[in-house]
Amino acid sequence: MKRSLQGRYVAISTTGETARAFIPSPLPPEPPIDWTPSLREKFDRALLALGDLNGMSEFLPDASLLLYTYIRKEAVLSSMIEGTQSSLSDLLLFEIDQVPGVPLADVQEVSNYVAALNFGIDRLNNGFPLSLRLIKEMHSILLSKGRGSSKCPGEFRHSQNWIGGSRPGNAAFVPPPPENLMDCMGALELFLHDQPIQTAALLKAALAHVQFETIHPFLDGNGRLGRLLITLIFIEQKILQKPMLYLSLYFKTHRTYYYELLNNVRLNGDWEAWLEFFAEAVIFTAGQAVEMARQLDALAKHDNMQIILLAGKQEDSLTRLHSVLKKHPLCTAGFLVEQTALTPATVNRGLKSLGQLGITSEITSRKRNRIFSYTKYIDIINQGTELPD
Repeated sequence: MKRSLQGRYVAISTTGETARAFIPSPLPPEPPIDWTPSLREKFDRALLALGDLNGMSEFLPDASLLLYTYIRKEAVLSSMIEGTQSSLSDLLLFEIDQVPGVPLADVQEVSNYVAALNFGIDRLNNGFPLSLRLIKEMHSILLSKGRGSSKCPGEFRHSQNWIGGSRPGNAAFVPPPPENLMDCMGALELFLHDQPIQTAALLKAALAHVQFETIHPFLDGNGRLGRLLITLIFIEQKILQKPMLYLSLYFKTHRTYYYELLNNVRLNGDWEAWLEFFAEAVIFTAGQAVEMARQLDALAKHDNMQIILLAGKQEDSLTRLHSVLKKHPLCTAGFLVEQTALTPATVNRGLKSLGQLGITSEITSRKRNRIFSYTKYIDIINQGTELPD
């Protein structure tokens, strides 16, 4: 299907030169999406994959423990797209007040992402609507500390921004001028609330993500919030009970094609190609999440059986330590004392025994504040988060 430009260009003047900013047309697209057999089949498969993921998260015995770490994996990946160098291990060290191996500003950004996501989900679960107010509240948390704290946290921008290049005149893309911003965001909010028409959750998430990225309403943090918006829509629309689907790894892996698709939507109205890509991302990512959950569940059950069979009198204390390690796979002995209420001597004996069972390993070589790793657990979670060379 042939469409024209999905919006209009307006001339803007910045620093003595003229450039063109793009104002997108409101959603949904006109003419409507062309549901070819291929596109319909991919959306059906994506919905099935989401159903499998939802079912897994409901029946997994330690779903809350998995979710704790999985959210942090997403925070690392989403922030990595924006250029941070923090790894999952860096974030876990930061959260137990240990110094990570990268600049603290990088880890603070990732930690902010976790806080913003948890805040947004908590608000939705307590009946607050997905709205511009909630998006701004999450942005305030996302940029509350670290590098973004000077970029107007919680406020839509009042100045022109751009993507690529050193100024609007040589930028790859220039979003709407600030005077048109609220009209664009107001129309997006109406679409999220099923106006002018009701839109299925999967399609709504795919369309809204592109629109948010095109509007780029903040001075900083747009990419991270644009990816979070997908999760928020799935949670609000009850397509997922728990925030177990994150597309950052898929977008990161196919980054060049991802940006090409966004640009083709704006210039040529090729929503169908974007929707096929989005459905493929959901299918792949949901399947990967289910497989990771199975691997983690299998590992936890195997290690728990090891403890039952071999721990003897230490079974109770090792089981308690193991439970904490599934949520905090990097931690100090002191942290474990706080979390389990066991004595320091019992924790240290337990860590030695867990090490002999091949469950934990010490990653420091010092007498105080030693850090222990649930190594195999972290290895499974870490799949796909390797930093580029």
